[in-house]
Order: sequence, then structure tokens, then C-alpha cells
Amino acid sequence: MIVVILTDIGVLIAEIGNACEKWGFFQVINHGVPLEKLERLEVTVDPDDLKPTQLINCWPQSPPEFKEDAQEYARDLEKLAFKLLELIALSLGLAADRLNGYFKDHASFVRLNYYPSCPSPQLVLGLNRHKDAGALTILAQDVVGGLQVRRKSDGEWVSVRPNPGAFIVNVGDIVQVWSNDKYESVEHRVMVNSEKERLSIPFFFHPAHYIMVKPLEETIDDETPPPKYNEYNWGVYFATKRKNNFKKLPVENIQVAHFKIV
Repeated sequence: MIVVILTDIGVLIAEIGNACEKWGFFQVINHGVPLEKLERLEVTVDPDDLKPTQLINCWPQSPPEFKEDAQEYARDLEKLAFKLLELIALSLGLAADRLNGYFKDHASFVRLNYYPSCPSPQLVLGLNRHKDAGALTILAQDVVGGLQVRRKSDGEWVSVRPNPGAFIVNVGDIVQVWSNDKYESVEHRVMVNSEKERLSIPFFFHPAHYIMVKPLEETIDDETPPPKYNEYNWGVYFATKRKNNFKKLPVENIQVAHFKIV
């Protein structure tokens, strides 16, 4: 996987474009997010408290500083996400702020994932293979690792080695459609560890629910392929896809391929 250093702008744009095209994933360092803010989000999970997944706006009373720390971290990740979004736009030959308007009322969120250890890790998956529905995902993972990416060139699963201080970034279905398949939302999964529990904190950068997603006009001209996707509503797409979250299905219930023009 390509490691991108946020320094020289020209080199940076080229590296991000190359990473999005070849892998759909890259790691970012020198990102400007203080590591101590991430460390403050470390939590202890009591197995007795584990409940089915719910999307609710609820803050725990203990520790009392958790809400403030989480909100501050989310604001920092939002700034990084907009910076990455502009770099991706530039890598596609667009104006830097071309995509920003879709995120005026964005519905992004942070999630804390806890994966307990398992003595027979070959028998279970921490998270089944899937593609991310949104625009970008920015992931902080601990030193245990476990994330695997399906390599585009040969379909092999490649483990992402933990890189302290780095964020793992992947483009989602929306960027794939916007780019008219120049960039791809790539399958990935999480493997559990036989001895150690794992904690990861993804930030899902999602546009406003009301936007319509389709290939950008700028990605289509006489020298490029015609539009490859029909237009779809992001909010409806996400709500449908969310229904199978964390379920071990052979195929996801909805994919951008369902909107492909054949």
C-alpha cells in the first residue's frame, strides 16, 4: 500500500491519484491531527455490555470527558477529510473545491470498533468483506492490525501493516461513481487476532443525504468513456446498504454495480 506524505503539493496530488487508481487505499502521515487526541478516545469494552448494533445519538456518562474528546477528534478528522477531498479532486483534474458543495450538510460520523480475541481466528471474521458506501473513510487502527485489502491486480488479500501515527484512507462507492470508474471502491475485511483484542476508529465522510450521485460531467468528454452509472439518491442507497451491516452475506444487498449502465 502507498504511504502519502502531506508535503509538496504537486507530488502529493500525483501520489494520491496513483494510490486511488491502483489500490483504492493509501496511508497518510504528516496529517496534522495530534495523536494525543486519538489516544484520549481509547476505551475499555466490557463484554457484558455488548449489544446489537444501533445507530443512536447517545453519550456515556463515564468517562465525563469522552463526549468532548470525541467531538474534538471528529472536527479534526472533518478538516482532514476536506483536505483529502480537495486533493482527490485535483488528482482528477477538477477544481480543488469542486466536490465540497456535496458536503454542505454532510452526514459523517465516527465509529469505535472493538474486536475481541479469538483462539480460532481462521473460523471467524471480525468484519466480512465489503466496500464502503460513502465518499471517504479515514481509519485509525491500533498496533494489532487485522485490516486486509483485496488487491486489484490479482484479487489476493493483503494485510495492512500498522503504521503508528498514520491514518488509512480509502475511497468509497461515491468517489468511484464520481470518477466514472477511474478510482475504485475496493473490497476489504477485518481478521481477528488469536491472542489480542483490537480497536479501530473509522471516520466515515458522507455527503448530505439528499444529494444525487452520478459521474461528474468533467470526467466525461470525447476522449473518455461515456457515463457508466445511472443517477441514484445517496440517502436511500446508504439506508438500504446499512441494513446488512455486520451480517455475513455472500453478496452485499446493494452495490454501485446495480446502477451500472450496461
